[in-house]
Amino acid sequence: MKQKIIITGGTGYIGSHTAVEFIQNGFEVVIVDNLRNSDISILDRIEEITGVKPEFEEIDLTDNKKSSLFFNRHKDAKAVINFAALKALTDSSKTVQLSSVNKC
Repeated sequence: MKQKIIITGGTGYIGSHTAVEFIQNGFEVVIVDNLRNSDISILDRIEEITGVKPEFEEIDLTDNKKSSLFFNRHKDAKAVINFAALKALTDSSKTVQLSSVNKC
């Protein structure tokens, strides 16, 4: 049985490359992303490279209810790798609301 890894922000540049590496090394990858800074077509590209289309859920992790439901469904995950963030500091500092998005 493959070990499951969750990658938040997994359709972004770094997250998608990380997903490819984990899939190629025999892990089951689950990607969660709100697609704010990326595109769903990245999943097809990951599949072209690895032969595996990772499980995907479109969720904004600042939504506590949806996040809790997501992580409860994936309690068997061995690790979470967090790449969920806005691209630039200036994006995060525009408003207090946005700056809270990148806090752990």
